[in-house]
Amino acid sequence: MVARRFLVVHDDSDFDLHYDTDDGFEVFQFQLYSLTSVPPHQQKIFGAEQDTPVVNDSDLVAISDKLRLVSVNDSEPEPSAADLLKSDEELARLLQAEEEALMLQQYVASENPREFDSRVRPHVSQVRMYEDATRQEAARKSVPMEELEEKALVSLAKEGNFKPSKIEQDHAFLLQLLFWFKRSFRWVNSPSCHDCGNETVGQGMAPPLPSETLYGASRVELYRCTVCSQLTRFPRYNDPMKLVETREGRCGEWANCFTFYCRAFGYESRLILDFTDHVWTECFSQFLGRWMHLDPCEGIYDKPLLYEKGWGKKLNYVIAIAKDGVYDVTKRYTRKWHEVLSRRTIITEPSLSSLLSNITKESRRGFASQLLSIIEVRDMEENKELERSLHAEDDESLSLPGRRSGNEEWRKSRLEMGSDKLSSSACPVRLCVDEHVTRIYNAFRPILYQFVGEELTKSEAVEVLRITKGILLDLSKSPYKTRRTSIDSVLDNPKFQKLLPSFDDLLGALSLEKKVNTDGRVEFCLVGDPVVTSLALPVALDALDDMIYILNKCENYGKDMFLLPFLKLNRIHSGSAIASSEELPFGIITSAFDGTRISKWEEPNGARGCWVVYRTFGNEMFELVAYELMSANDAPERDPMDCYHMHMLLKSPHFPLVNYYVR
Repeated sequence: MVARRFLVVHDDSDFDLHYDTDDGFEVFQFQLYSLTSVPPHQQKIFGAEQDTPVVNDSDLVAISDKLRLVSVNDSEPEPSAADLLKSDEELARLLQAEEEALMLQQYVASENPREFDSRVRPHVSQVRMYEDATRQEAARKSVPMEELEEKALVSLAKEGNFKPSKIEQDHAFLLQLLFWFKRSFRWVNSPSCHDCGNETVGQGMAPPLPSETLYGASRVELYRCTVCSQLTRFPRYNDPMKLVETREGRCGEWANCFTFYCRAFGYESRLILDFTDHVWTECFSQFLGRWMHLDPCEGIYDKPLLYEKGWGKKLNYVIAIAKDGVYDVTKRYTRKWHEVLSRRTIITEPSLSSLLSNITKESRRGFASQLLSIIEVRDMEENKELERSLHAEDDESLSLPGRRSGNEEWRKSRLEMGSDKLSSSACPVRLCVDEHVTRIYNAFRPILYQFVGEELTKSEAVEVLRITKGILLDLSKSPYKTRRTSIDSVLDNPKFQKLLPSFDDLLGALSLEKKVNTDGRVEFCLVGDPVVTSLALPVALDALDDMIYILNKCENYGKDMFLLPFLKLNRIHSGSAIASSEELPFGIITSAFDGTRISKWEEPNGARGCWVVYRTFGNEMFELVAYELMSANDAPERDPMDCYHMHMLLKSPHFPLVNYYVR
């Protein structure tokens, strides 16, 4: 080990860097990042005197102690004439390939508009059912709207947005609707036996019964039980209201029902028909100002290249079907348009355009002129967007998974397994909205001091914490806008009653207060922003679980109560974090700092080694006394192997919780 001190010059500023050469070049880069805000991938380091580049295999013991740091963004050269020529040649090659594919299509296309029309028309009738006001009201009643609204507001609050606009709330609610639907709808590979509940095997098709055709089931699959040999019918219902009741099916039922839910909540929505046998949804996002892809089967949104890049699909026609028309949106879902064109052999492009235009005109018959003008402007904007995206450069940092819905054998037979990667992308710098976590941890200090002051036994202390947890659980189950719960029943416990004043800090951290009603009842209720309470309650409940567990294991009750990990004082908060990568949408890096065990940061490619950098608010310097890591409970093989000092260079990361503590 060689301890060195470097003087680093960057943007007319000098930085002192103390460094242990055994830690390697990567840690060296992250220390520079923590000082200068220049991410590792943008750093160019030179010896200040000889201008010698410092790179991965440089001898960090021997290099100059005076260094110069340049950001790649600052020094990035203009594209050379050769680069521009290469780019132009590539574009010309693609355009030539498209032209050749169009010429070939004139000869190989069957020019069968009836076939194309027959595949689209049934869905046109189907989406019209979404507009029935009575059906929409029934659909809304089946959704836990307040729960999803709360989750939407909490998701925005975690980004620091406690006062979102209506457009921001609507966008967040739509995503929560998608995640709820993914959890509540059931994928059917083969139905369970209706008589005994055991597994079944396919026996072919059967004609539909009148009770099945009533709800649009033109196809019925038959399955025989492997135990009792009884037959089970699986009608493929098309009536979205029937699907709200059954909540099961495959991609056709999932997309049909989810698109209906989107319309029931007022979102401009389309059913997306992929002629290579998949169906999903698009909604117009006022927040994004464009149409957004949503796949309810996968629980993935705004990833239109999922099918081509992730699943490995060979797309041909992707058609959007809505109440106001039918649109060819294939270009949104491909970066290989010339290859897609070669597979579009049902009908020529001009004939396809004419066919879709005629169906659209029929759909818009009777629309008011003002509404038509709005739709036509939006259509033009979408066409421009599709053309722009067609030759856009692919984001190499974006990793898209293969298909996850359906059993493995079925997915393999369809060649949709793709890669085994999770959905991930390069991680931006994210703000940690976690001051409430620190306030909650600090709020337990007066409670624990009171335990000692009142000479509670360990079992009595555990009982008080369990009572507190029960109260908070009751609060978490009450409507988030009007949270309140009576504590009269627990005031019969004299220990809890005497300790109650010491809970004031905890109540404040949860945006709650103790209130005595006119009838003498005592309750805990909201005192501030209900979203703050929604954000903080899970943290307090997890903290109580930890304290109860540690207290039960504690051998030196009294003394150890004021030490880590029991009492977690002076936790750093409100910093920013960046990681080598993150799983989307749930495994983002700030999930490691939100104080809850249910969420986690996940690095999909963590087995190769990866990193996290945390920057304190205002770049303030602290002396750390401890830091805390928690590994997740669902994949032990991805638990952390080691970490280097406080730079948090992590191996095999899989963390629901990371905390730093200072003096």
